[in-house]
Amino acid sequence: MNNETIIKDPSSSDTGWEFLDGSTRSAVNLRTSFVGIGTYRPGWRWSEHVGKQTGKPSENHIGYILSGSFIVKSANGEESVVGPSEAFELAPGHDAWVNGDQPCVALDFGCNEKHEL
Repeated sequence: MNNETIIKDPSSSDTGWEFLDGSTRSAVNLRTSFVGIGTYRPGWRWSEHVGKQTGKPSENHIGYILSGSFIVKSANGEESVVGPSEAFELAPGHDAWVNGDQPCVALDFGCNEKHEL
């Protein structure tokens, strides 16, 4: 690897987290951005399993669903379902939770200066 080409596997992460319900997320830092992958168990909810763990409100979030689905709720109360092969961007103040009884596997993306749980 050189300074111009960075190749990393998000599942062999630089950083990893386990949430209160056992769901997991890992991420790799690239030069200017990060790519994360999360496996969220049925019953996982951002406000319950991340917000309570970090004490922080949700921020802007960009992602792509590989399998399963999420229900997302915007700060103004609008709910949407996002499922396999769909990309999404959520504004700050959102909540999200696994839809149904199958895990949701999702990628997330962002700038390194904001990469923290």
